[in-house]
This record gives sequence, structure tokens and C-alpha cells, in this order.
Amino acid sequence: MGPVPNDLPEQDREKRRATFTEDADLYRSARPGYPEVLFDELTALAGLRPRARVLEIGCGTGQATLPMAARGYRITAVELGVEMAAAARRRLAAHDDVAVHTAAFENWPLPEAAFDLVMAAASLHWVHPAVRWRKTAAALAPGGSVAAFDTWHVAGGDDAAFAEMQRCYECFLPGTPPGLRLPAAADLPDARADEAEASGLFAAAHRRRYAWECVYDREAYLRLLCTYSRVCALEPESRAAFLACIAAVIDGLPGARVRKVHLTQLMVAQRRVR
Repeated sequence: MGPVPNDLPEQDREKRRATFTEDADLYRSARPGYPEVLFDELTALAGLRPRARVLEIGCGTGQATLPMAARGYRITAVELGVEMAAAARRRLAAHDDVAVHTAAFENWPLPEAAFDLVMAAASLHWVHPAVRWRKTAAALAPGGSVAAFDTWHVAGGDDAAFAEMQRCYECFLPGTPPGLRLPAAADLPDARADEAEASGLFAAAHRRRYAWECVYDREAYLRLLCTYSRVCALEPESRAAFLACIAAVIDGLPGARVRKVHLTQLMVAQRRVR
């Protein structure tokens, strides 16, 4: 019922992350952004100085890049999807200190000059686990930090409607566990922070959480679903049937609108001195 899990089998990860190259404009318009307070706290926790050098992994269409660019940081962004990277360049054209490279982070050669921050907004789970933390640490200057954040669909809003939508997932999305229900925000583990600490490359992580509610009409919600990799990966007929099933549930709600609660988890961790 939302973003992909923290980690995927390698074959699934490669297949599903390729779907994000297909419709960058849909992704840009349909996906929610991030609370401004997140960026204020991120920069404070990382101790970023004015004009600090930031490396962003998987910038997508620039949803997290833009708030950081507006704060005056020099940003190098790496994005796998050709269309995504092009959309990010258009979106960030007014910011001379932003460069967007089209590449997979795993294969992208690190520049000699190290970064003050490596940032990953809903993207780190696409990076191969064997590379994820090692290369991130290698990109950082002494005293530099990594910041990662992911947004999840949690309990709240129109819970009864989402429980009804579960049958759509079970019918049309292979591998959906039967009877799955949305987790309470308090029950979600800080998996990314735990993972960074377990790597041995970073100090104890700062952990922050931000929850907010969005209201979607039927078309807006269907567009949002079409940005999720599991839905993108469906065959066209199965995707159409799945979306029709979801639409029928929303049409039964007052005003044909559905309330969804998002939770964004932020972790910031400083690189250990080698």
C-alpha cells in the first residue's frame, strides 16, 4: 500500500527501479513533497555550513533537491533515469550550483573533492546493499554526514477504505500478503538508521519523524499509485483492473475523496573517522 520495502531481491530491484524512467512528469506532479521542517532539521543535525557540498543519490525529479538548492548548497545529484534527470535539470535550471548526472550511483566515479553531506530521499533502497554504505562513506569528507529519508503510508485517515483496497492488492499485485493492514506510525522501525549504525562506518544516528495527512480525489490517488514500482511493473491489463478496483472503493467515500496519512522518517549520521 505504498513505497517499496527497505530491500528487495536483486532481480526485483533492478527491474523495478527501471520503471521510474518511464513517466517523469507524472512522478513530479503526483508524488508528495517533504515538510520544510525536515530540511531545517537535516541541515542543523548535519552541521552544514553555507555553500556546503552535497551529493544526492537518486534525485528523481528534484523534489528534495530544490529545497536544498534554495538554501544555497552546492549540489551534485546522480540519477539513474534519463527522463527523471532531464526533469530535474529543468526544475533546477535557475540554480547554477546544481549539477545532475545521469548514472547509477553504484557505477558513478566519485570525484576527488569530498562532500559535506550525502543525501538520499526515498532512494537508498534502490542502491545495492553491498555498495550502499561503503560508497556513501567514501564520498564524505572528515566530519561529513549522510542523511536518508523515506515516506511511508501509515494507519490513519480513511483506514476502513484502505482495508477494503487490500482485496485489490491481493487480486492484482502478486506477492501481497493476505490480510495486510497499515502499520501504526509508532510501530515502524527506524530501519535505515539501524542499518547505517550496523555498517560500522557511521556514528549513532539522529532520528526524526514527520507525519501529515493528504486528501486525494480519485484521479489524483490513481496517479499517485501509478508512480509506485509495484504498480508500474504490472502488465497493462492487470494495472487497469487494479486501478479500477481502487477507484470503485474511492467512489464509495464522501465526495469521492480519500484521506491518507504519510510518515517521513529522517536519519542523519556522521561518518566515523577512519
